[in-house]
Amino acid sequence: MSTNPRDDLPLAGMRVLDLSRVLAGPWCTQTLADLGAEVWKIEAPGQGDDTRSWSPPDVDGESTYFMCANRSKESVAVNLKHPEGQRIVRDLARQADVLVENYRLGALEAFGLGYEDLARINPRLVYCSITGYGRSGPRAAEPGYDFVIQAESGLMSITGEPDGAPMKLGVAITDLVTGMNGVQAILAALLARMRTGRGQHIDLALLDGAVSVLANVGAGYLAAGEAPRRLGNAHPTVVPYQIFRTRDGSFALAVGNDAQFVRLCALLGRPEWGVDPAYATSRARVLNRDRLIPELEAIFAGADTDDWLARVRAAGIPAGAVRSVNEALEAPEIAARGLIAKAPDARHGSLRLMRSPLHLRGTPPREPVAPPRLGEHTDAVLARTLAMDDAALAGLRAQGVIA
Repeated sequence: MSTNPRDDLPLAGMRVLDLSRVLAGPWCTQTLADLGAEVWKIEAPGQGDDTRSWSPPDVDGESTYFMCANRSKESVAVNLKHPEGQRIVRDLARQADVLVENYRLGALEAFGLGYEDLARINPRLVYCSITGYGRSGPRAAEPGYDFVIQAESGLMSITGEPDGAPMKLGVAITDLVTGMNGVQAILAALLARMRTGRGQHIDLALLDGAVSVLANVGAGYLAAGEAPRRLGNAHPTVVPYQIFRTRDGSFALAVGNDAQFVRLCALLGRPEWGVDPAYATSRARVLNRDRLIPELEAIFAGADTDDWLARVRAAGIPAGAVRSVNEALEAPEIAARGLIAKAPDARHGSLRLMRSPLHLRGTPPREPVAPPRLGEHTDAVLARTLAMDDAALAGLRAQGVIA
């Protein structure tokens, strides 16, 4: 049975052929599934997506890494190295609206599954390729891994303590950003198809996405020639905007404008700072951070975290506790937003999963469906989509084409 029973979802009726693995591609197709697309996740028999073996953590041997990017999909186990497996995927591509893949350059072309091959049999197909360095350029044939991309993009150079080593973010941010970019590009291509009647090839690179999120830091170099430096938890152009130690812990303080700074000065008993030319403007505070921050540190060290949070928030200044992941996921505001769902699961009874963060009030995303077991939907998808009967499926299974 299809995991897309509702016809009121934003992408209801769209079919996505997912030939991607690990994170960037699956993150993209998971969002399309959240929005109502029918997503066929093609996996190698006996092995499946690499992340099925990435543990711990796991739930009774099943990888939670795989779970994070594959909710609400159908798993179809097909051997792409077998000519019949290639034929099956071509036949599915005829029926699909979107294809997402992250194979090495030339790999799918060798199977007759490249963009040009499939565009001939389905001109309306939107074909999204995700690689480390893009389909053009001197490094197009190289594999791309988030850790390396974070290093090469400059993201690591601006992350970490000022005198410490460059650091990566705690999640594979370049994969996640590229997955999000994939969703945007695919939706744009589907809108364009409404006008032109034709699909197109989308060429996404992890490096492109990583460099693009340098944002204000990148603009500072391009437009002003200013090389950025690591500031730990501080902000390059907004002060005070960092973590401060308290008597019993720490908290995050984000003073975003001059009016907020004046209110902060008042509650700290230092109203004169709000009119001092050295601190009164955002630019002045940045230029004089080395004087201001030690003064603030001394004050904040004199009381407990909860006391400061109450006082600062009451003044309308953004501030927050430094939470663990456990604390964040169990926080009351997360519960109030409904971000965590309990999805029925045949093996575990139920699984706690993330819901989509896309709150569309008129056409909300689907309720999460538990991530599929390897090949769980092979027979159902091929019977429903390609009209294969039991005898045909049994024959393919006997040949090792499907599982």
